[in-house]
Amino acid sequence: MVSSFKSREAILGAAILALVLAIAVRFPAFVAPSNLANVFNDTAPLIILALGQMVVILTRCIDLSVAANLALTGMVVAMLNTLMPNLPVTTILLIAVALGALMGLINGLLVWKLKIPPIVVTLGTMTIYRGMIFLISDGQWINAHEMSDAFKGFPRASVLGLPMLSWIAIFVVVFFVILIGRTSLGRAFFAVGGNPHAAVYTGINVGQTQCAAFVLSGALAGLTGYLWVARYAVAYVDIAGGFELEVVAACVIGGISIAGGIGSVGGAVLGALFLGIVKNALPVINISPFWQLAISGSAIIIAVAFNATSNRPKGRVILKKAEHAL
Repeated sequence: MVSSFKSREAILGAAILALVLAIAVRFPAFVAPSNLANVFNDTAPLIILALGQMVVILTRCIDLSVAANLALTGMVVAMLNTLMPNLPVTTILLIAVALGALMGLINGLLVWKLKIPPIVVTLGTMTIYRGMIFLISDGQWINAHEMSDAFKGFPRASVLGLPMLSWIAIFVVVFFVILIGRTSLGRAFFAVGGNPHAAVYTGINVGQTQCAAFVLSGALAGLTGYLWVARYAVAYVDIAGGFELEVVAACVIGGISIAGGIGSVGGAVLGALFLGIVKNALPVINISPFWQLAISGSAIIIAVAFNATSNRPKGRVILKKAEHAL
């Protein structure tokens, strides 16, 4: 299984490289270091959210409320900034992460304690969070001139040639590499998704682990909410509308199994990078918005088909073993 996913990541990495080279043949400036850094910076929010979504999917759940969580958190911190412009950015960051985690906790508790299917819970909370944005803002926008310079400047501040937004995405990737590979919680995510009944016998609380995954996803959505609003210097009701589907698509393209228990940090990052490059490259080569959506959709279908095909032999082997056991 491990080797197959290493090869899956290698295939995805090769596809990204081929895509970049094909674009570079027509537009050499696309592969300039400064442009590639901009592409990575544009993709940073998707990378952060895809990693949160990855742990949720690993536990056989799904979080469709991440974009609404992002939008609500972004609106709340933007309103706080207009009321208290001298509030330090570190405090705003902590508030954004805490608020996002709280919304993730609500999702997790509903799935854990009330046994409601995750897709139903997160569809419901997605609508509620969007409605709350309208209620607290009265449908009004918060524009750049209403935000403080420190609030807007943090994600754009350059450190060693990269904006802080990119550095935060890198820190999140490193954090997830340690979490997934070195901690018992990381192993629990795989155990719960791979075989929840066996996980119970090993002493893992399935509901609690799923709840922890939702809290992680929510915290990252909250963090991205501040970064998104501050970077684009605007907050409104429909911000990041439909972005939750792009986040799920990044995970699927990266080889995260919707059935749970299979995936990797590298796969989620590569899936997000693939979509980020496609999104940035297609307008450069004058592909119409319709074809951009069609190409992105085709990539998702191919990835799902590839996942289904690569998982099929494993299922047959397990079945044969079960037959022999009988």
